[in-house]
Amino acid sequence: MKQRIGYILMAMLFTSICGQAQETTSQELGEEEIIKTGWNIGILPVVGYDSDLGFQYGICSDIFHYSLGHYPQYDFKVNLEASRYTKGSSVLRSYGEFKNLIPEGKFFYDVTYFSAPKFEFYGLNGKASPYLPGVAYVPRNYIVNLDRSVDMKIPVQEGFKSALYWMSRSQFRAVVSMQKKISGALNGTVGLAYYDIKTGRIDVDKLSGNDEEKKEWYDFQSTLYDMYCGEGLIPAEEAEGGHVTQLKAGLTYDSRNRDSDPTRGANVELTFYAAPDFMDRTENYNHTNGGVLFMGSQYLPVVGDKLTLAYRLGAQYTLFGHVPFYFCNNMNSMFFRKMYTEGLGGNASVRGIHRNGVIGDGFVLLNTELRWRVLDFRLINQNWGVALNPFFDCGQVIQPHNLEQQQMYKKPIYSGNAEALHYTAGCGFKLVMNHNMVISFEAAKALRENDGDGLWTNIGFNYLF
Repeated sequence: MKQRIGYILMAMLFTSICGQAQETTSQELGEEEIIKTGWNIGILPVVGYDSDLGFQYGICSDIFHYSLGHYPQYDFKVNLEASRYTKGSSVLRSYGEFKNLIPEGKFFYDVTYFSAPKFEFYGLNGKASPYLPGVAYVPRNYIVNLDRSVDMKIPVQEGFKSALYWMSRSQFRAVVSMQKKISGALNGTVGLAYYDIKTGRIDVDKLSGNDEEKKEWYDFQSTLYDMYCGEGLIPAEEAEGGHVTQLKAGLTYDSRNRDSDPTRGANVELTFYAAPDFMDRTENYNHTNGGVLFMGSQYLPVVGDKLTLAYRLGAQYTLFGHVPFYFCNNMNSMFFRKMYTEGLGGNASVRGIHRNGVIGDGFVLLNTELRWRVLDFRLINQNWGVALNPFFDCGQVIQPHNLEQQQMYKKPIYSGNAEALHYTAGCGFKLVMNHNMVISFEAAKALRENDGDGLWTNIGFNYLF
């Protein structure tokens, strides 16, 4: 989990280009609601701050086009985002969903580049990996074996951080998915995804800036990633990352009344995926693999469209082959709602757990929340809504990754504990524009010891599901 300090929405500028403001809509959308047609563009400058990565600055934009009589359903949506941290981390992303390119279907794309000199790695298989918040540092080249475990609680001077759970990672992701109606709300889907992932030990230069004392401090430390590589739990062929090409096919059932802000209906995805090793195969090693993902959500109206009970049940399971460590945290969905598609933990799966804190070859998760539409109003020719969503999340690894080898060691690699359910609780605040653009603030707390530090917070876009 990446703790954010003072993530500030600096300004919001929303304009309508070639838009038409009509009188009123049907009762379902609410009296006096503005009918949107033509182009609608939302622009959101944001500034963030992370105590390790520095200030974040950038801009996000949602571009919609509506046909007359279709609102709140859109013809297509394109999102653009560019943001950067002053110490080197960055995100560049474009994704879009087009409902007018395929008759009775849709086309989705996502092209994203992530760069992180400090990326979380808490080990494998959930509770099988101990969390040691009191460990200030582990010396470089520390040897972990059956007879010794880490027990260091040396205080760190102010301004310095333990790098035990850090590594570096960059990822380029390109995804194309298509959906075609079969009958009623049932659809067939196909997709293609490509990932280029580079991993390594912490990027000392970017983390320390021009501070030679910090550079020496970070360079002195051994990380959990270093230990996994040194002991062979991360094979040499996987230590620096690699390429993944996925072929996907499946079914979806979608009866939601709206895509981004649903209040009734269901959305179910069943996707089979295969990742043949085209690029990284060697004589004695390849990571060809395949599996299945199920993700189902339902939206039950409690009080009209004002109060909705929503839940999502998901599972992912590897059916054959070997998943490399740098990809076993990926959630292999056909269509993305969040920028990050990794779990468990963070803002895409079990909110409140350390990001990438629960990793394995297969998982289950459950998200439940009560969505209360507190207020509706009109401002700058847009329809706005304010909502609260108290929630409860849980999940666990059901298919471990290299567990037998992990069990040969002591702390900080193996805890001696069996995997169990991880669960959290929290509440969110949503600002919704035109039922399609959702600005989200969420806070959650892990309810199991060592699953998270303090209060987890996130400011971003969209409902979780």
